[in-house]
Amino acid sequence: MFSHISSNNQSQKLKQLLLLATLSLSFIISGCGSDNTETEIVEEEVVIEEPSDNVSNEITDTDFETTDWTDATHSKSADPDFDEVFDNTQVKRFDFVVTPERWQSMLDNMTDLYGEFGQRTSGPGGGLSDQDEDPIFVPSDVYYNDKQWYRVGIRFKGNSSLQTSWQQGILKLSFKLDFDEFEDDYPQIDNQRFYGFKKFSLKNNYDDQSLLREKVAADVYKRAGIAVSNTAFYALYIDHGNGPEYFGLYTLVEEIDSTVLETQFVNDDGNLYKPEDGGANFVEGSFNTDNFEKKTNEDDEDWSDIIALFDALHDETRLNDPATWRTNLEAVFDVDGFLKYLAVTGIIQNWDTYGRMPHNYYLYNNPETSKLTWIPWDNNEALQNGKMGGSLALDFSNLESSNWPLIAKLYADETYKARYNNYLQDIIGDAFETNSIQGIYSDYSSLVEPYATTELSGFSFLNSSNNFYQAIEKLNEHAESRSEEVETYLNSQ
Repeated sequence: MFSHISSNNQSQKLKQLLLLATLSLSFIISGCGSDNTETEIVEEEVVIEEPSDNVSNEITDTDFETTDWTDATHSKSADPDFDEVFDNTQVKRFDFVVTPERWQSMLDNMTDLYGEFGQRTSGPGGGLSDQDEDPIFVPSDVYYNDKQWYRVGIRFKGNSSLQTSWQQGILKLSFKLDFDEFEDDYPQIDNQRFYGFKKFSLKNNYDDQSLLREKVAADVYKRAGIAVSNTAFYALYIDHGNGPEYFGLYTLVEEIDSTVLETQFVNDDGNLYKPEDGGANFVEGSFNTDNFEKKTNEDDEDWSDIIALFDALHDETRLNDPATWRTNLEAVFDVDGFLKYLAVTGIIQNWDTYGRMPHNYYLYNNPETSKLTWIPWDNNEALQNGKMGGSLALDFSNLESSNWPLIAKLYADETYKARYNNYLQDIIGDAFETNSIQGIYSDYSSLVEPYATTELSGFSFLNSSNNFYQAIEKLNEHAESRSEEVETYLNSQ
């Protein structure tokens, strides 16, 4: 394995042997947890060096050949290979090889943004700070199935989950990958892709002891016919100067502003927005361009499609001429898609999205219909009642209606309420049917068990393997309870 690592540097051979030994050891250890007996997460001290004033990010390593490059694996001309990248039947493996200097610059940058590693800072929100600046990208070589991808841009990603993990002293952080981020510095990698994909998020399954929620929630949205990212399980190893270290089991997530638009819509020419904070809750009069960041057509300063949605939603015809109100709203917004999204989200539960938090969704102006379409995002907190007051009730009885008018006004309309109820019935009988979803839990938990139960202390949100098994039990219990809850709600209508 990893013969390509040594093609440019003979010293990498030793790292290959260490990497193989690490992987073999992880499977030996994992057998200890296969009978559901409790094993402690292996203790591993995470040492972060003091920030250095001498770290340089100067690009000097430009003399190399892309010997592993093929059209199918590296070229922009290749169609996205979903079967290769998003395989539900196995846990794939990524290896990042980044120079010690660049790794240290990433850690130094995190210290500048969020304070000392393993130390909670004082401030509002329990030590969490508002931070508009993303962590820095650095070049890293990425290895997968004996092939090398060159000088790939990697950075840490996330918001509260990133800060909290850092402050808790857990180095299992989420990553953003951009395969041609540094093409201007390295002409050899112009338009580099990973089996047709330009960008990914590599999610750390924050605060999820089952390590399944990000993937299963996306699967349920997909099964219900909602546009959503494809996902897959990956084991991540990083060599930043001392040989490969196991960083844990991650979930690879397809980026919305790339292949999701290209493959799940007619094209990616429409406006894509990533709403956040403020006007992202659609309260009348709250629209602000800052709260609707454009991810496509960034240079076109035109938010008329978002403004049209605000206007249609809050038009007075809702009360004196509901039919006209519905017609005008549906001219600019995929209402049925949103109602289906509400039904899925209500069944699986997610407190960290619209209705509780003004974030974790995208809006795409579908070129085929000229309607804004709702796309869910960031599902690691799904499949549980959750925090911060918990998830919304199926009848939205715990919704603060004045703060979340896009839900409140649609549910108050009898026509839309009936459609929502029909979607609930359809989804609980298909996309989230109890036996089916429990079968998925069984398959996925068996698949990831060797990787979850061998995560290392300091690189895991588990205290022991028993946490993992208990979390799977809770997911199965949750599936049963949601079926009962939907039945009770529908019988009351």
